[in-house]
Order: sequence, then C-alpha cells, then structure tokens
Amino acid sequence: MRVRVLGSAAGGGFPQWNCSCDGCRAAREGTATPRTQSSIAVEAGDRWFLVNASPDVRQQMTACRGLHPRDGRATPLEAVLLTDAEIDHTLGLLLLREGRGVTVHATAATEATLRRGTGFLTTLERYCPVEVVPVEPGVEHALTPELTYTAIDLPTGKEPRFAEVRARASEATGGNPADDPGRVIGYRFRDTGTGGVVVYAPGVADLAPLRAACEGASVLLVDGTCFHDDELARLGLGRKRASDMGHVAQDAGMLEWLEGLAVPQRVLVHINNSNPILLEDSPERAVVEKAGVEIGTDGLEFTA
Repeated sequence: MRVRVLGSAAGGGFPQWNCSCDGCRAAREGTATPRTQSSIAVEAGDRWFLVNASPDVRQQMTACRGLHPRDGRATPLEAVLLTDAEIDHTLGLLLLREGRGVTVHATAATEATLRRGTGFLTTLERYCPVEVVPVEPGVEHALTPELTYTAIDLPTGKEPRFAEVRARASEATGGNPADDPGRVIGYRFRDTGTGGVVVYAPGVADLAPLRAACEGASVLLVDGTCFHDDELARLGLGRKRASDMGHVAQDAGMLEWLEGLAVPQRVLVHINNSNPILLEDSPERAVVEKAGVEIGTDGLEFTA
C-alpha cells in the first residue's frame, strides 16, 4: 500500500486566515512551509481512499497525481473514511458532490452528527447518491483484496460539539454522549500481501488505546496538534488547553510516549498553526527532531 499525507495541519490550516502568530506570519512571508488541513490518501492496486475530506480537498487532490480524473469524469477515488464528524474533516464531502456518488465509511456516532447535527450527509444526498458503510471499532474490514482497515476507538472524555444530537442518540442505551463509542477513531491499515501496517490517528486524547494498534506497524501518523498543553494561552489566542480539546500535547506525554514506541517511522500530523514546531529554528522543533520523530508535511509519502 501507498500512503500520502494530503494535509498535515489542524483545522484552519497553516497559515490560518485570521491568525497573526509567529508561525502564521512566517508562513505568509515564506520562511515556514504552509500546510493544508488534515487528511491522508491510501492507495492499493490503483484504488484510492481518502481518510477525512478536508475543506482543502480540491487543492489536495490536484496536488496528488494518482487522484487525477481518468476518462471524462471517472476518478480512482473509491471512498472516504472518516475519523470523526469535525467540520475540518468532513466539509470536503460537500465538495465531492459533482461525482457519480460518494461512499462514506463512518461510525454510527459520526453518521448521526453528519445527519442531525451539521446535516452534511443530508445535503450531499441532494446532489448525488451517498452510500454509508458502517464502521465498527475493533473489526477488520476489507477495502480491496490487498487492503484492510481496523478502526481504533479513541475516546475523548469531553462533550461533543453537537451534544444535543449525541445525547438523543444515546438515550436508547442510557449512555453519556461524551462516552459514545466511535465518536473519534483512528485507522490501522494492513496490506495483506506485504504484511505492512500503517496507523493514522489525527486526534488522540488518551494514548492507551493506541498502543496495541501500533504493534507491528512500520509507520504511525499521529496527533501533533500542540507542543505545549497551554499553548493557546501562552500566545494569547485562547483559553482552552490541548487536553480540553481532546489532544495530548507533545510536552504532556506524547513525545515521551513516541520515543518509547517500537515503530520505525513516527510522524506528527494535524499540527495546529500555534505549534512552534512549524518554525524550523524553534527550540521545540529541535526537541522533536532529537527524539527521532518526524514533522509531517503535505505530500509526504510512505509505502508498506
């Protein structure tokens, strides 16, 4: 299988349109590398799958030759796999409306939000046929004869943005919407021919569920949102900590965990515009590189 990082930034991209932090200024001035919003593409046997459909999906697909259209408007894109229902991971679904149809792999929690919360799936169905393939964490699913995935449940412990919608969906089981399974997931991809394994987890609030999924993996693409847990407050950009938003910061355990992980390539993706590792001369970037962890960029590719 081949995996391409389409977008390595968190929501808003880099630079973010309304931000004048050091990183965003550097990106505008050409001294830091711009990045589009978080997404990857996975290819096996010339069949392509997007993991998340970001608001930058048109730009990302244009930059990836393998995703270019073939005869007429036929494309090699087979489906979109979603890790959650966040707008920066799903808004791009609406930009795929010109196609002959869209196949979406999503958990029940994600589908519920996309129908009764944002309404993205309902809107998309007005333009083209939509097939939703249910995703059940822990169950291996075959995408092609050469490629499978297993979803990894990554609980956040925080109320979902569309809490009322999720609360209604939880009534039947008496559950708490903050604990609904499958609200945020990662994916473990396996090539059945080579035995190669790649894990993608752009949103991680608790590292424990991810460890077992990384066994035997050659590449881990993992949540790199913030370096400091209180990063936004330090820069005067907000009050929330990374942990409040469902992310483990690099200085709050992520980097230490990655250093001890037996995965040859460990790559930070979903990097927020506030993260100083985006500045090539920052002390924080040097710390990450010294730990043997890569800083993801758009267009980075792996084979497994």
